[in-house]
Amino acid sequence: MTGEPFIPENIVVHLGAPDDPSAMNVTVPFTDYIKNVASSEIYPTWPESALRANIYAIITYALNRYYTEWYPSRGYDFDITNDTRYDQYYVHGRDIFEPISNIVDEIFNNYLRREGTIEPMFAAYCDGVRTYCQGLKQWETVELANQGMTPYEILRYFYGDDIEIVTNAPVAPNIPSYPGEVIGFGSAGDDVVRIQTQLNRISQNYPAIPKIPYVTGSYDTLTQDAVRTFQQVFGLPQTGSVDKSTWYRINQIYTGIKQLGELTSEGVTISDYTADVPEFMGPGQSGANVRVVQYILSVIGAYYDAVPRITITGTYDDATANAVRAFQQIYGLPRTGIVDADTWEELYRAYKGIADSVPVNPEGEEIVLFPGMILREGMQNEYVRTLQQYLTEIHTAYPQIPAVSDTGYFGPLTRNAVTAFQRVFGIAPTGYVGAETWSRIGEIYSEVKYGYVKPAGQFPGYTIR
Repeated sequence: MTGEPFIPENIVVHLGAPDDPSAMNVTVPFTDYIKNVASSEIYPTWPESALRANIYAIITYALNRYYTEWYPSRGYDFDITNDTRYDQYYVHGRDIFEPISNIVDEIFNNYLRREGTIEPMFAAYCDGVRTYCQGLKQWETVELANQGMTPYEILRYFYGDDIEIVTNAPVAPNIPSYPGEVIGFGSAGDDVVRIQTQLNRISQNYPAIPKIPYVTGSYDTLTQDAVRTFQQVFGLPQTGSVDKSTWYRINQIYTGIKQLGELTSEGVTISDYTADVPEFMGPGQSGANVRVVQYILSVIGAYYDAVPRITITGTYDDATANAVRAFQQIYGLPRTGIVDADTWEELYRAYKGIADSVPVNPEGEEIVLFPGMILREGMQNEYVRTLQQYLTEIHTAYPQIPAVSDTGYFGPLTRNAVTAFQRVFGIAPTGYVGAETWSRIGEIYSEVKYGYVKPAGQFPGYTIR
């Protein structure tokens, strides 16, 4: 559960109740699993709109279990069961219905979420005849489809008007969230951001656990104290470091508190699992967080004529404060010129909306926008391919930064190239790519390829008012 969800290549299914040790585990391609469940739970003769609505729910339910690591965080070695008391009905080795197979092939990497959140929602469903639930009723979808409702209208009927369909989610290899080594004092990076974010939310329900003032991605003494107290509260060895058992226990408590496995989920917001700005950011401050805010503002300024364009300097100057005030006015926030939690949330949301709407075109002269999600080892998408192409171009001027093949897969070679770039240009060598690293890579790529730094943002030919 780190950042934007992806579609796993495979899913591990336990053929029995969670606590049945005699039941076997089977590893199944994700698309085959969805086809199997859909063929076991619904009828291929149903109207297409009903089939699609049900398959969206089936995909989303499975992704919720996978994304929250529902079973691994409880000590199990599988992702989901086939026991309908807990999960979906999967019949290993059964035949698949062709109409269902065709739909799954088309929409397997689409899923449902609540507006303003990033996790696949807990898309509860039941047949609506023999069993009843608060979510989608499978047989009722047939009636609604016969009335002319579209799949999206059917889904909104059951889940509410605040749902949206995420399309073309990236597919990535199955990599457990636990990084494979103990994280402790002196560690830095995306995994530390996750630990700090989750512990801060847990501390709201367990006040004995001290709040970490800033989510910086650096494992300091405050993080160590919070981890040690968490371990004390939940009966774990009080080491102050995060091993595998502590990692998954934190995940389990966090998932439970936020109700990520319920229809009433609190949700994971779009700025979760990114290094936070401090409690506030204002004039006179400088550093990596300021660069990130300026990068986001510069992109927004290319699309909103009311937000003045600024230069990315790393120093919170008057121009930055004025751009923040203009943005705050547009979004109905107090015009303080200071980036507080509410302003940061809206900035990131506005930026992500722009990034999602701009095509990825690494061959064009304009610099591709940061995707709004951290790029890290194990991911595979067009943004990774763009990153690799940029790094290879930079290699021609900075040979100490390795060239990498543009496969689109973020493997060890890409991580090494990213780390080398970060060391050369004075960025914390985390090996993953957040907004700061992407911004600097774009600047250096532009300078190497074109002889000057192109400003962040791509003017679309119109402004958003």
